[in-house]
Amino acid sequence: MTDFLPLIRSWPLQRLIRAYPLVDDFLLNLNLPALDGRKTLAAALLAVSGEQLAEFGLRAADLPEQLALFLETMTRETEAARAVERLSVLAGRDKSGNPEAAGVEIRAGEVVSIVGPTGSGKSRLLADIECLAQRDTPTGRQILINGAAVEDDDRFRLEGKIVAQLSQNMNFVMDLTVAEFLEMHARCRGEDAAAVRKCFECANTLAGEKFTAETKVTQLSGGQSRALMIADTAYMSKSPIVLIDEIENAGVDRREAIALLTRQEKIVLISTHDPLLALGADKRIVIRNGGIASVLTTTAEEKESLVTIEKIDRMMQIARDTLRGGGRVAIDRRAGAKVDNFLPP
Repeated sequence: MTDFLPLIRSWPLQRLIRAYPLVDDFLLNLNLPALDGRKTLAAALLAVSGEQLAEFGLRAADLPEQLALFLETMTRETEAARAVERLSVLAGRDKSGNPEAAGVEIRAGEVVSIVGPTGSGKSRLLADIECLAQRDTPTGRQILINGAAVEDDDRFRLEGKIVAQLSQNMNFVMDLTVAEFLEMHARCRGEDAAAVRKCFECANTLAGEKFTAETKVTQLSGGQSRALMIADTAYMSKSPIVLIDEIENAGVDRREAIALLTRQEKIVLISTHDPLLALGADKRIVIRNGGIASVLTTTAEEKESLVTIEKIDRMMQIARDTLRGGGRVAIDRRAGAKVDNFLPP
């Protein structure tokens, strides 16, 4: 804040907005679009009634510091996203107190799947990464960013977090349309209308059932909500680490969702029971009894097997779509186990 405050106090608004376009979004969010750009913020605010600022719980005297804090937060978030090159999970212990067999290191642009039986501890690993654990969770794991421990100020701050998590259950409580939701988030992140358009188009590509920009977010299905947040995370979130819990249950195009996130050079970890996702990742963490039992790199042979698994998945999707559309499913029993015979040309 000390870096921005002197500029905010001395520069005319028009110069400040040219240097930091986010200032314009900050003022628009407070319904202050018509301030005199030739004056400093403090001088321009003399023409604004106290009642107008009071609607947002602010006073004119506090606004320069609020703006400085906003700029600092957004700058720090962007710098943090650019700075994360690798994430390390140092081994802790399993549910029985025995040392974990391995830790793991993940680099930007990599996808890592987390596999194991229900209740084995997959979600606990995601939780350790989300809170950037420093030997202070039940597993005793430590999370390093670029090889260094994470300070408490970075772990527990409410804004500018470097980890984003997409959980199995996502419910909106705001009575906004999809367009209003994306536009609000875009303003907060300093993004433009092009990012809003990309998010909306992408979400509709990922979702099983299309929705419009005027659809209320509270009316979206679970799959549509997840598709919207995946697109939002890819195009507008600055968080460089993305955690996804069982995306196969979301009703979205899961392969395209993962490809989208990795194209943004994010670190992606997916807890999954889906062989398509598990083998499509660069490596997979095997969880047993609450601990990391092994870390396996996907082999060339497994990649070849993935081709057949994808065909089976296509066959299942065709059957689902047929049933959803009110049709009937018939598979020629004479086709035996040859998957290609189940699929349309």
